[in-house]
Order: sequence, then structure tokens, then C-alpha cells
Amino acid sequence: MTKLRLKYVKAFVDRHGKPRHYFRRPGFKSIALPGLPGSKEFMAAYQAALSGETAPARQIGLERTKAGSFSALIIAYYDSAEFKALQPITQKTYRNSIERFRSTKAPNGEKYGDLSVTDLQSKHIMRIMDGMADKPGAAYNLRRILRILMRFAVERGWRHDNPTVGVRKVKNKSTGYRSWTEEDIAQFEAYWPQGSRARLALALLLYTAQRRADVVTMGRQHVKDGKIHVAQSKSLGHTKLAIPIHPKLKEAIDAVPASNMTFLMTEYGKPMSPVGFSNWFSDCAKKAGLPPQSSPHGLRKAASRRLAEAGCTAKQIQAVTGHKSLVEVATYTAAADQARLAEDALQALQRAEKGTPGV
Repeated sequence: MTKLRLKYVKAFVDRHGKPRHYFRRPGFKSIALPGLPGSKEFMAAYQAALSGETAPARQIGLERTKAGSFSALIIAYYDSAEFKALQPITQKTYRNSIERFRSTKAPNGEKYGDLSVTDLQSKHIMRIMDGMADKPGAAYNLRRILRILMRFAVERGWRHDNPTVGVRKVKNKSTGYRSWTEEDIAQFEAYWPQGSRARLALALLLYTAQRRADVVTMGRQHVKDGKIHVAQSKSLGHTKLAIPIHPKLKEAIDAVPASNMTFLMTEYGKPMSPVGFSNWFSDCAKKAGLPPQSSPHGLRKAASRRLAEAGCTAKQIQAVTGHKSLVEVATYTAAADQARLAEDALQALQRAEKGTPGV
């Protein structure tokens, strides 16, 4: 029997005199390799195992998946430490985009999931995105997901280059979630009285400027020394913030019974999920007569706008919102900055026309 020189491969002859080969990697379940070393089926199975696919991934369909296909790559990605380190809500978002791509049919009639990872070229990605010109948001998400998968493929040795590099993102004219106006906030507060769950939810969103996933976990145990302490769930580093409690937020918290440690609970006394909270809060906004696009994230934008209008610097706003990049903060505050600068400019012009020195 030829001596194997493949990493992690162990060989022996069974009691029937038949050669057996197993891929045995520390920390992974042993994987039986079919055929003989050098054969197409053996090398395909070996490459798949070497790429990091573990027993759980095989159990969800690897045996029925073409070796080297996008489906095989996706299974490996789902089972990777990189994917498992993501927050559950981020995993769900990524899965939705990935599975849509996997099940979509390519021009040749085959599903992309069945096509070879090594065959994908930049021109193919551009063609796919051209077909999504009327859906810029979806095209942006697809490009982002393909960049993640292709980077993963390069790192794991599935291919030598990343075909998404250099592929321009589709311009999206959308400004994202609709920001709440001051009129929206006043209308919501007029409908939902102090002491209601809806009013408390509004105050938590508006005076902490946090995402829904972080607001639903907030409780009395996070309040200390006049601040509410937050460990943001979305960032990989779980950014920790200490946000001073605004008097109106304190008023909203004091107005509800202290029967639960978590501020926001369902009507059945259970913690709210981020998605469940969004649906419930959007329904509260609808009952208050607000537009259907009035989402929790719109209040995060409104909070950032208020801070900008109060003259806060981008760094100060970032200290409250927890954004990693000042560029991200700018997307929330651009309108406020423009309005304030325009007002300053016109006042300067009027002073100049009157011959009044600048202040």
C-alpha cells in the first residue's frame, strides 16, 4: 500500500483486507474518505474535510452536496468559528441572503448552489448585480455576502483569488430607515401615556440611542450611578457604554412597576426578542397614527439628529451611539449639520450686509 503523505489522513487495512482511509483532525470528528488516494472522489472528499467541514455540517446535507460547489462552501462557512461568533440576529440575516443566492438559478438553469466555487469570475458577479439594478438594497447585500464567502474560500484554500475584489457596489439612493421627526415623537407621546410599555420603549430608544437588540435586554441591573450600562450585542467586541440617564428616561422608568429586572417584557411576562419587539413597537406607532415606516431604528437616528442639533461633535455622538466609525455617525447627522451650517452662513451674510462684525 502506497504511503500517504496527506495531512490528517490515517490509513489501515480492515479485517477483509480492504484499505481504509480516515481524515482525523484534532478537535474534529473522524471522516471516512471514499475510494483510493489520488482518485477524484477521494481528493474531493479530502479537500472538503481539509476546508474545515465538521461532522455537524455533514449531517445537514454534505453527503448530498457536490464537492467544491457553493453549497459545500456555504455548509463549511455555517460550521466555521467565524460564523458561530456572530450574534444570532446577524447569523439569521446572513443566512437569509446566502440561501436566496444558493437557490437562485444561474443563466444555464442550474442553481448557484450547485455551481463550482472556482468557476465564479468578476464578470459573473457584475452580471448578477446588473440584473438587480431595480433592487439596489438587495444587490448591495448580495455583494457583501459574496465578499464574505469568497474571502472565506480563499482563506480555506478553495480558490486562490477573490473575484469580488474590484466589483463596485450598486449605488443605493435610499437613506435607510426613516428617522422620526419631533412631530412624530410628540404624537406618539400624546397617544401613549406615561406608565405604558410603549412610552417606556420610546424613552429607552430615544434617550440611549441604542439598537433594538440592546434595548430589549436593558434592565434595572444595568442602572448604576445615574448611568445605564450597555454591552452592545452587534459589535464583535461587545462595545461597552455608560450612558447618563436623561431625566425624561428616568421619569419613564420610575412610572412603571419594578416587578421585573428587564424593563420591556411581553404581555405574558417573557423577555422580548429583537424581531418581536420591532413588530410590537411598529404596531404601537401605527396605533398612534404614525407612518408605517416608523421603526425602532428610526428613533436611533432621531436621537443622533437631536445630539447633532444640540451642537455635539461627531466624537460626542459616537460616545453615546457606540458606532465604530465616524463615517457611520455622519450618515445620521448629515441633515442636522447641513441645517446648522446653512443657518450660520446666512447669519454671517446678514451681518456682513449690515456691516456688523462677526461674533
